[in-house]
Amino acid sequence: MISIKSALAKPFAKHVYKNIQKWAKKPVETQEKVFKELIAAAVNTQFGKDHDFKSINNYSDFVKHVPVRDYEDLKPYVDRVVAGEEHVLWKGKPIYFAKTSGTTSGAKYIPISKESMPFHVESARNAILMYIHETGKTNFVDGKMIFLQGSPILKEQNGIQLGRLSGIVAHFVPKYLQKNRLPSWETNCIDDWETKVDAIVEETLPQNMTIISGIPSWVQMYFEKLQLKTGEKVGDIFKNFNLFIFGGVNYEPYRAKFENLIGRKVDSIELYPASEGFFAFQDRQNEKGMLLQLNSGIFYEFIKADEFFDENPKRITIKDVEVGVNYVMIISTNAGLWAYNIGDTVEFTSTNPYRVIVSGRIKHYISAFGEHVIGKEVELAMQEATLNTDIRVTEFTVAPQINPSAGLPYHEWFIEFENEPENLSELAKKIDESLQKQNIYYLDLIKGKVLQPLKITKVKTGGFQEYMKSIGKLGGQNKLPRLSNDRKIVEVFPHTN
Repeated sequence: MISIKSALAKPFAKHVYKNIQKWAKKPVETQEKVFKELIAAAVNTQFGKDHDFKSINNYSDFVKHVPVRDYEDLKPYVDRVVAGEEHVLWKGKPIYFAKTSGTTSGAKYIPISKESMPFHVESARNAILMYIHETGKTNFVDGKMIFLQGSPILKEQNGIQLGRLSGIVAHFVPKYLQKNRLPSWETNCIDDWETKVDAIVEETLPQNMTIISGIPSWVQMYFEKLQLKTGEKVGDIFKNFNLFIFGGVNYEPYRAKFENLIGRKVDSIELYPASEGFFAFQDRQNEKGMLLQLNSGIFYEFIKADEFFDENPKRITIKDVEVGVNYVMIISTNAGLWAYNIGDTVEFTSTNPYRVIVSGRIKHYISAFGEHVIGKEVELAMQEATLNTDIRVTEFTVAPQINPSAGLPYHEWFIEFENEPENLSELAKKIDESLQKQNIYYLDLIKGKVLQPLKITKVKTGGFQEYMKSIGKLGGQNKLPRLSNDRKIVEVFPHTN
C-alpha cells in the first residue's frame, strides 16, 4: 500500500520541476535579475558605499568597481561583521557564520543571511524531488535517511550563531522528514568522528535505511565499519537502500570501492553545496554534470583557469562560457560575498541547460615544472587505468618529487589500495599514459626528458585516515587535497615503500 507521503511526493516533484524549468529556460535573464537585486539590496552597506554601488548599472560597471577577491582580501570586512557591526557586506547582520578551516588565516567565517539560508535547504530538497520526477521512484521516502554531517551544536558570538554548515542545516530539516532522519540529535552532537561513526553504526543497523548521504570518503568509513561488524555487504544489510546522495568531491575515484562495499549498484545524486552557497545539483540520472542554480540569490562570473594568474584576466558571465573549458568560479551572493573566488574550478558539460562538473581547486594543482596538472586530470587518469580491473582504490593524492635520489624528477602518486594490482608498474604506466593524453604540457615534459614517468608509493591501510586525524580533520566536511604543488602533505603521513 502506498503511503500518503509517497503519494504526495510525485505531484510536489512535478510542481518543483516546472518552477525550475521556468528559470532554467531563461538563464541569462534570470542571472541579470539576480544581479540587479543584489546590487540594489546592498547599495547602502559599507561595501556598497566603498565600491560606489549607486553608479553600477550593468555588469561592465560592476567589473570596473568590484575586483575579484578571495577570503584573505575580504577578511577586513568579514572581521567587522564578526565583531558585531551591521550593514557591512549585506544589510543588517548575518543570522549565521559557517566556520570552515582556512589555510593562511586560520578559521574562515562565511556569512549566511536570512535571505541566503532558505536556498541551502531548498536546493537539497529540490535535488531529491527532481530525482522523483525523473524516475517516478518514491518508496524511499517512507524509509530511514541518514545524513553524515558535522555537529549541530552552535556557538554564539556577538549575537550571531556560528558552526559548521552541515550542522547549521541540521536545524532546518523539514518536520515531515524529522521522524525518518538519522542519526539521533544526541549522536549527531558527538564531536569525535570515530566515536560518532561507531554510534551511527549501532543506531542504523536495525533500521530500514533507504537514503544514505555524505562526503564519499566519510561514508566509506561508515560502510567499512558496518561491514566489519556484520560481515555483510551494505546492500544486504539495508535491502531497501537505493539512493546515495553525495557532494564535496568527485565520486568516480570511489565508485568501484563503493559498489564493492554495497554489493550492488544504487542510484546516486551529486550535490555541489558549500558554505558560500548551494551552487548545483544533479538533475538527470543519465546526464553528466549538475544543474547550476541560477535563481538562488547567487550571481556567477567565470575566469579561464589558465588565465587566472595573469595580471588582468577577463571576467565573463554565463552567456559567454563554453563547454569543456576549465573556469575559476567567482560568486556574488545575497549573504554579502562580492566577486568572491571560492577557489573551485568548474567545467561546463552543457549550456542548455547550464550544467557543471567540479574540476578541482585553483590552488590544488601540480605545476612544479610548468605542467599545471589539475584534479580532474588525475582523477580521470586513475579512473581510466583501473577500468575493467579488480583494482580498488581507497584514497590517493599526488605530489611532485623535485629532488629524487637518482634520475629525473617525477610525479609521485600516493595510493591506498583496498585491492592491490598484481603489477604496480603496469598500473603506473596506464595512469601516466592517460595523463600524457590529457595534458599536453605534461606530455612535452616527458618527451623532453625533463620528467620521468610517474611512480606509485603504496600507503598503508588506514594511512590517509591516520593523517587526517593527526591534523584534526577527520570526518565532517574535511577533504584531502587530491594533489599539491609541494610535499608538505605527503611527507607526514604513513606510507610503505
